[in-house]
Amino acid sequence: MKPWLCRWLLTCSGSVIARRLFSGKKNSVQEVAGLRAGFLFLASERWAWHEREQVVKSRGAFEISRRFCVSSFQGLGGSAGGAGVCEREMAGGEDGEGNGAGTKNQQQQHRPGKKKGGPPPMNQAEPTILREGEADILLHGNDVFYNKAQVVNRDMSIAVLRVFAAKRQEEHEESLLKKASRKKDSKSANGKVNGHDQEQGASVAEGDITNSVPSSTEAKAEDSPLESEENSEISPSVQTQESVAPVESAEESKIAKPLRVLEALAASGLRALRYAKEVEQVGSVVACDNDKVAVEACERNIRLNGKIALAKVTANHADSRIYMLSHEKEFDVVDLDPYGSPSIFLDSAVQSISEGGLLSCTATDMAVLCGNNGEVCYSKYGAYPLRGKYCHEMALRILLASIEAHANRYKRHIVPVLSLSVDFYVRVFVRIYTSASAIKESPSKLSYVYQCVGCDSFHLQPVGRVATRQGSTRYLPGTGPVISPDCKQCGKHHNFGGPIWSNPIHDPDWVDSMLKQATSMKSRYPAYNKIHSILTGVSEEINDVPLYVSLHSMSATLKCTPPSATLFRSAVVNAGYRISGTHANPLGLKTDAPMEILWDIMRCWVKDHPVKETQGDTPGKVILSQEPEIEANFKKVQSATSKALNSGVARFLPNPEEFWGPKPRAGRHLTSKHIASHGAAFVNGTLRAKGKDPIEAPAAAAASREAPDAKRQKV
Repeated sequence: MKPWLCRWLLTCSGSVIARRLFSGKKNSVQEVAGLRAGFLFLASERWAWHEREQVVKSRGAFEISRRFCVSSFQGLGGSAGGAGVCEREMAGGEDGEGNGAGTKNQQQQHRPGKKKGGPPPMNQAEPTILREGEADILLHGNDVFYNKAQVVNRDMSIAVLRVFAAKRQEEHEESLLKKASRKKDSKSANGKVNGHDQEQGASVAEGDITNSVPSSTEAKAEDSPLESEENSEISPSVQTQESVAPVESAEESKIAKPLRVLEALAASGLRALRYAKEVEQVGSVVACDNDKVAVEACERNIRLNGKIALAKVTANHADSRIYMLSHEKEFDVVDLDPYGSPSIFLDSAVQSISEGGLLSCTATDMAVLCGNNGEVCYSKYGAYPLRGKYCHEMALRILLASIEAHANRYKRHIVPVLSLSVDFYVRVFVRIYTSASAIKESPSKLSYVYQCVGCDSFHLQPVGRVATRQGSTRYLPGTGPVISPDCKQCGKHHNFGGPIWSNPIHDPDWVDSMLKQATSMKSRYPAYNKIHSILTGVSEEINDVPLYVSLHSMSATLKCTPPSATLFRSAVVNAGYRISGTHANPLGLKTDAPMEILWDIMRCWVKDHPVKETQGDTPGKVILSQEPEIEANFKKVQSATSKALNSGVARFLPNPEEFWGPKPRAGRHLTSKHIASHGAAFVNGTLRAKGKDPIEAPAAAAASREAPDAKRQKV
């Protein structure tokens, strides 16, 4: 349909002329509304398809010449089944091939006026186009949630998805080999049947076939003339395709089926678009959201990203929980990235994942998971957190234990492949399997935590255990208590938390594969430096040791000068134990040495570096009053130092810009109090997009930001 014709029809459809176009007689208001709605829908759909191809790439950014956006089916003029069409002029002239400038008169001419029952008026500010990776989205203030800091989350998810597709292909090839071997064994077993019986059965079968089934020539002769003519008219190309079809299907069976991905909380759809455009093995992506504004924004972004996005990504307006429950074991990948806690989505998510599928889950309610509101954490995740120095790793393990509990209800269990604590959130990637026998081991993968209130020493109490004797396996409750009521080191009592996931939280094979493929494709990751540093830290962790200690916290308890990390790690290695860093805390140390050994090493350190006398029975004074049972050796050992540190690879990078953190909810009213946490640029940019006046930063906030700079100046 020509642009001028479509525009003229849309203009006259609401006038008296439209009635004469649709019918020769005067119709009722309901009939005209219905006809007008159907006509507008067909015209807009035709025009929208025409304008999808007008997206061109120029100077590194996308310019949109013109396009019509089809609004949802809403009643026009009080009628049911109506549809509204609103035209959004981004750039361009009358012919649809403008250079992106567009005059003000043209924009005013194409902007629809405010009519009764029509679509709402456009916001004054034009949306901006943002590119991340290979995907582009339209942003207009904070109508739809977007956080730039989550680029690390999305890059890491794409890296995991690529490795998952490769592992899935390997598993598919292994299953084909097993099927082929079983088929070969069955044929060889059938070939060992008595030869006499085979010959007799074959003769009888041959006689039956000769008597009952006519020959091929007789069957062809009995066919009807019409049927023979139809068969003769089949083109050679079709016959060739039919003959090649079995070969093609045999070749295709060697390749695993494309991935079916569900993004349960899509917002702008940026993550779904990046999955579709950057991971070749992805076949389809469903971007689901319960917010109508977000779904409309997602549909616009799908059209913006061209043919690949249109073919793979589908926006769906629905409650994600109901949608996942109605699609049981249908998706290979389910991505949960909510604003806050994912607890209400876990039960339906573990049911919608196919066998061996991947669940990616983010939790941003770190105040709850790290122990500030323990009772809230217990109500959401079924575990009580402790406020220790290891709180970020404990948050990861609480989330994993919660997912395992939800999966166990449906005879399923999880296998973690990567678990990360990044910036202000935690992110876990787990595979879901179904096995009634495997879930019997779930209690042995969980533990309670005892933490001393004086010296922060901690001990794990397993929930269950697996006992094997004479080839038989028994599943028994855990034995305990593992500690006395009072701490042996400082004499204080313990707090009790958990249960947490105490099994490994990473798969070393996956981490190595991710590092290799990320390094080989570094140009395709906008946050490559960050994800490379995180994966490097994860690759050096001791995988089978839950939680970690803080050297600075132990030194603060004793009120002594802390030893260097290299000396302390060397002393642990010389004592016969393993030790490593952790990606969750630059000062954290993971070791399989018991707390008694660690405190003995600190006692030996204080002997060489005495501390001042303290009054009262402080935990540090009680600890130092005991003699060490071992003699610590602080001689430097090469194996105790970090390989990344020796090779110059940074493991903990600073934030790339100011206010790198969480952002307010979509559509939230922003005031001057948000400037301190989100910055004046973000707040005022959001307000300008909505056509509101910017807010000046309070004088107190400005003075507080300038004060540290003034203190750093040397007189």
